[in-house]
Amino acid sequence: MQNIILNKEEIQHKTKRIAYQIYETFVDEKEVVLAGISSSGYIFAHKIAEELEKISPIKITMCEVFINKTKPQDTIKTSIPKEEYSNKGLVLIDDVLNSGTTLIYGVKHFLEVPLNKFKTAVLVDRNHKKYPVKADFKGISLSTSLQEHIQVVFEKEDMYVYLN
Repeated sequence: MQNIILNKEEIQHKTKRIAYQIYETFVDEKEVVLAGISSSGYIFAHKIAEELEKISPIKITMCEVFINKTKPQDTIKTSIPKEEYSNKGLVLIDDVLNSGTTLIYGVKHFLEVPLNKFKTAVLVDRNHKKYPVKADFKGISLSTSLQEHIQVVFEKEDMYVYLN
């Protein structure tokens, strides 16, 4: 059974709010890198970029982050070279923050280069942290049981978040 948590309009509203928070945080930067964790995190990063472009003169560089979610300690790859995000503001973005494993390994990867400012953003924060990582910007926080699963669906014509 699907229990819809966020519908399309709510996701759009939360995406816009996160874009404003990013703009406020990075207002002094000429450029910000939106680093989305591959698949849903990268799609969410693009949605934030669309909103950010409407409200801000800041140049946005997109970066896709490839993390093996079953073996996050494996080498992490990015769609752009390190030189393109060094000494810039960067936001690491994912769709759902579950245990924090993916986000903490992503953070570790980006700490290997100098950054002007570094923040994290998620659409859904589940409050089940295995690691001491938090999202600086989040759409919604949920207290769920470990047996429940949050799914974010980004389709061409629709998007929603559900619990099952």
